Amino acid sequence: MKEIVNIGLLQSACAIGPDANLRKTLALAERAAKQGAQIICTQELFRSQYFCQTEDHKNFALAEKIPGPSTDAFCKLAKKYKVVVIASLFEKRAAGVYHNTAAVIDADGSLMGIYRKMHIPDDPLFYEKFYFTPGDLGFKTWDTKYGKIGVLICWDQWYPEAARLTAMQGAQILFYPTAIGWHPSEKKKYGAQHYNSWETIQRSHAVANGCYVCAVNRIGHEVISGDGIEFWGQSFIAGTSGEIIAKASANKEEILIAPVDLETVDVTRTHWPFLRDRRIDAYGNLTKRLVD
Repeated sequence: MKEIVNIGLLQSACAIGPDANLRKTLALAERAAKQGAQIICTQELFRSQYFCQTEDHKNFALAEKIPGPSTDAFCKLAKKYKVVVIASLFEKRAAGVYHNTAAVIDADGSLMGIYRKMHIPDDPLFYEKFYFTPGDLGFKTWDTKYGKIGVLICWDQWYPEAARLTAMQGAQILFYPTAIGWHPSEKKKYGAQHYNSWETIQRSHAVANGCYVCAVNRIGHEVISGDGIEFWGQSFIAGTSGEIIAKASANKEEILIAPVDLETVDVTRTHWPFLRDRRIDAYGNLTKRLVD
């Protein structure tokens, strides 16, 4: 029997003001709910422009507690519309300890828990190690009203281990709130290659784990340092065989909504039994940095 769930991904541009971005994202989530979305996911760090382009202590003022104002607002919306919400936030855990965190809210408005980004990049204009303490909660799955979901964040999407460990807990859908784009000076030479790598690695997680994968990215050209970052949008939902079910544009604000059939996860994992055939007795070296 089919078990249909409607996914809603919120792809938008970010302004400078956190309050304006929160209001905008809440409005998009409300529209998504009215259009039938049952699980709604924001893009990464939606309350601000991508401040990690520079190392600037004043940006720590953008962080907030969880629970806090943003989770309170989304809990209220989730309860009103009976939707599950994944909200990506800059968390202030304590003085000097900050995380890149996703809050998971169930359809009754309860805060089910949080995921803290595990893999923290440090690349030109992506200076996240300056801001974020690596996650210490491990990889998690939540049994929401509309299915078992796992949440990972941006740089996590390049690591098959993260997807696998989340799927092993029963996740039927993996969500990746994201903020990724091109350096304008590199776009002509490397743009297509970089984008294709990003999409391919996430579609491969769907194949390897027999689950749905949802990546939600921002749009817009944000200039905080140098030439800034041109975010490539193109949020997408991939099926259990890695096929693209729905995909947003590269430069338009969109609410991407598509139905997925959770029964397909069971069918795929039965017919392509990768989880069954894993040689867990031979994988011990995965806990090492390198193998001599």
